[in-house]
Amino acid sequence: MVSDLIGKYIWLIRILTAAGDRGLSLREITDKYYARYGQDYSRRTFNNHRSAVEMVFGVDIECDRGTNRYYIPYGDEVLDNDESISWMINTFTVSNLLSLGKERLSGRVSVEEIPSGQRFLTPVMQAMEDSRELEISYAKYTSQVPETLHVQPLAVKEHERRWYLVAYCHERSACRVYGLDRIVSLRETDTMFKMPKGFDIDSVFYDSYGIFFPKEGEKPQTIRFKASPEEAKYLRDLPLHRSQKEEGDGVFRIRVIPNEDLMMEFCKHAGKLEVIEPENLRSALKERLDKASKQYS
Repeated sequence: MVSDLIGKYIWLIRILTAAGDRGLSLREITDKYYARYGQDYSRRTFNNHRSAVEMVFGVDIECDRGTNRYYIPYGDEVLDNDESISWMINTFTVSNLLSLGKERLSGRVSVEEIPSGQRFLTPVMQAMEDSRELEISYAKYTSQVPETLHVQPLAVKEHERRWYLVAYCHERSACRVYGLDRIVSLRETDTMFKMPKGFDIDSVFYDSYGIFFPKEGEKPQTIRFKASPEEAKYLRDLPLHRSQKEEGDGVFRIRVIPNEDLMMEFCKHAGKLEVIEPENLRSALKERLDKASKQYS
């Protein structure tokens, strides 16, 4: 299975990263492979995996010809500088550890389930790899009848325990975001498509918060807010947005396009975060919180 191979690629990256600059000999690698998988690891299979690691993850496994030891140059830095690779490696590593430790670690490890990733994530990513359009049956929360759409799968994005497909939709003649948990059915078509030149999913959402697709003409705004002393500590470890800066005295600022996701985030931290400006966002939040308060009065 593809997932088994990916798991082995990641295992190879992990053991070589852990070995540091000294690296591992082929014998040490094959011994570790046998201990992990209970199978022999031929030189040919190792070289195939080595090539796949470079192709799939962009990680080079080099050999010191003087010692015949294999290593990943600046291994930790390579992983730290690529968030998507680190996320994938960490996800598979946790999955493997959970599988290995069902008995020894039973009841001691808990992870959040992402329901939308179970059914359609793999075929969507396969269509992305094949550069083929998809025909999807999509049921919006605002409609009881699913609609059939023909889309070009450009990227996938995870947010708040949900996976989303970013795609160009022929029926809408525009790019849209689709929650994978709202897809009823999916079929890869024979129609090929070309990726837009220079497309980068992180750049597309750079000025946004969450999964809201920026609309044409929308501009980011500077949003200043004050955090409680305890909440400020959390924000320093886990920023609200990549643009976050701290001004001092518990005051932070971010530069984003305000949207519903951001409103919900501030409401979620009501009492711990206070929006200072812009005034229109502060007023909108006050109105929403007042309405919520009345429900409990």
